[in-house]
Amino acid sequence: MLICIDIGNTNTVIGIFIKNILRNYYRVSSNHFLTMDECGILIRQLIGKVKTEKIEGVVIASVVPALTTVYEEMSNKYLHTEPVIISSKLPLGMKILYDNPEQVGADRIANAIAAFEIYGGPVIVVDLGTATTFDVISEKGEYLGGVISPGIETSSANLFQKAALLSKVELKKPKKVIGTNTQESLKSGIIYGAVGQIDEIVKRIEKELKHIPKIIGTGGLAELIYKESSSIQKIDPTLTLKGLKIIYDRVKKSNKIKKI
Repeated sequence: MLICIDIGNTNTVIGIFIKNILRNYYRVSSNHFLTMDECGILIRQLIGKVKTEKIEGVVIASVVPALTTVYEEMSNKYLHTEPVIISSKLPLGMKILYDNPEQVGADRIANAIAAFEIYGGPVIVVDLGTATTFDVISEKGEYLGGVISPGIETSSANLFQKAALLSKVELKKPKKVIGTNTQESLKSGIIYGAVGQIDEIVKRIEKELKHIPKIIGTGGLAELIYKESSSIQKIDPTLTLKGLKIIYDRVKKSNKIKKI
C-alpha cells in the first residue's frame, strides 16, 4: 500500500494505492492547527479498511510548510515510514526550465509529470484550487513554466469580504448569463469570469507553443468549469495523486528511498 498525500492551502487529498491501483481517495480540510497525533488518528481511520495491507511507502506534496512537518512526523511515528517529500531535487525524470526550479510547487510538479506520462506532450494542466494554475509541458516532456492566478473561491471570497451588500453564493452554473437578481448575477460573474479567464490564458499559451497542446483540467472545481470551458478537453480529478505515485516509483527505482 502506497499512501499519497497532497497538502493544499484549503484541502488535503489523501490517496491509497494498492498494487498500482488507486483504491480510494479522500478530501479533508487543511487544518493549519492540526497536531501530529490528530493527523495520525485521521490517517489510521482512513486506511482502517485496508489495514491488513503492508504500507510500502508514503509520498507527500505540500504547499503548506507547517503541515509538511506535521505529516512527515506522523508518517514516522504512526506508519513507521520515512516519507518522500516532493521537490525539484528528486530524480523526477523531467527537466524543469523554471528560472529557479525550487520555486515550482510540489503539486504542480506532480501534475506535470502525471499529465505527460498519461497524455503525452505538449500538454497544459489547469488546476482549479486555492489558486488557478496553468502548467505547460513540452512535446519532449520538459516543464516550460506556467501561470498562477487567483482561484475561483479565493477571488469570490475576497469580493464578499470587501462588498458589504453582497452575500456568499453557491458556486454553480447560473440559470442564464444575464442575472435578474443579485445571487444569479454573482454566480454568472464568478463562473463565466473564471471560464473566460481560463480560455483566454490557454489561448495565449497556445500561441507561444509550436505544437497544439492537450488541455487537462484537475482540482476541486474542474468539473464545474469543464462543462463551460471551450479549451479544457478532459478532466482528471486524481491527476496529482497519480503524479505522486509516478514520482515515488522513480525515486524508489533510483534507490533514494530512506529507511527507518
